[in-house]
Amino acid sequence: MGNIADFLEDIQRQRGISLRHLGRDSGVSASTLSRWREGKQIPSPNSCKMLAEYLSLPVEHILALAGHLKPLHKDGADSLPEFREYAMQKYPTELDEDMITMIEDLIYRRRRRREQGS
Repeated sequence: MGNIADFLEDIQRQRGISLRHLGRDSGVSASTLSRWREGKQIPSPNSCKMLAEYLSLPVEHILALAGHLKPLHKDGADSLPEFREYAMQKYPTELDEDMITMIEDLIYRRRRRREQGS
């Protein structure tokens, strides 16, 4: 997953929500999200921040997917949505949303340190 369109599609699939639902809850209109998915519009940094806050992800991640920052990973791969899904299935009672978000943040930080060290 290397762009905002793929990311939004994965979020919708994993959470089982529509663009309208995602827009309503994130504060970014469904029509704007639709233009992102279709590649007709690039998200503004402010919209990236709103989406990141709603999804409890680092804003840098969304900014990178939108093309405002260089990709966080050299290979462009992003396994965190799969991690979230795995963690929720494997540890449904042990890990809550906050714990999963903290683990994801640690993964991002480690990847950034590795990239900066290379």
